[in-house]
Amino acid sequence: MAESQDVVRDHGYDGIQEYDNPLPGWWNFLFYGSIIFSALYMLYYHTGAPNRSRDDAYNKAVADNLRLQFAEIGELQPDEATLLKYMAEPRWLTVGELVFKGNCVSCHGPEGQGLVGPNLHDDSWIHVKTLTDIPKVITNGAKGGAMPAWKTRLHPNEVVLVACYVANMRSAPLTSGKPPEKEAKVIPAWPAVPPPSAAPAAAPEAPATNATGGTEAASQPPSGAS
Repeated sequence: MAESQDVVRDHGYDGIQEYDNPLPGWWNFLFYGSIIFSALYMLYYHTGAPNRSRDDAYNKAVADNLRLQFAEIGELQPDEATLLKYMAEPRWLTVGELVFKGNCVSCHGPEGQGLVGPNLHDDSWIHVKTLTDIPKVITNGAKGGAMPAWKTRLHPNEVVLVACYVANMRSAPLTSGKPPEKEAKVIPAWPAVPPPSAAPAAAPEAPATNATGGTEAASQPPSGAS
């Protein structure tokens, strides 16, 4: 077999010449393949599509893990006593917060300040007069579907816990939230949250003054309802 001969390229730089030694095919394949992969990766993960970022994946994993713990509390009923109890339990309010941020921010804003949907921090509501009306609106929707019904998309416990999270927004009014809806009426404050001794595993008593605005704790882009 003839010996391979070194081939010198016909150009030089500063008097230096180089051999013509092309890169092996497998190296070129990996190099160009990595460029193509990086472009596809960027299109998939960094174009703003929902449920693809690391934060989305983390939040979903946390929510899935917490749902496994629902066996600990059974199926919650959307009655006043249950709502008041879980309004004072930070551990379970975290579930409500995740549900809110995963489903409601497009209409109500990340802090519940109101976008297309109403501000959830003020005292003026349209479809809510009592605490138990909040889970009803979340479950059945309002304004002819502008506030969608979530009964087929959320676990009953998620409905109760996100209602508790929304109800607690009344204790944290915002100075820059959306003004009350024209049809909204000021409603009475929620009943007092039971102290820890009356609510096992509850956090310190949460304030029960200052009303929430528009009740639609969960809504999607269509239009706002309260």
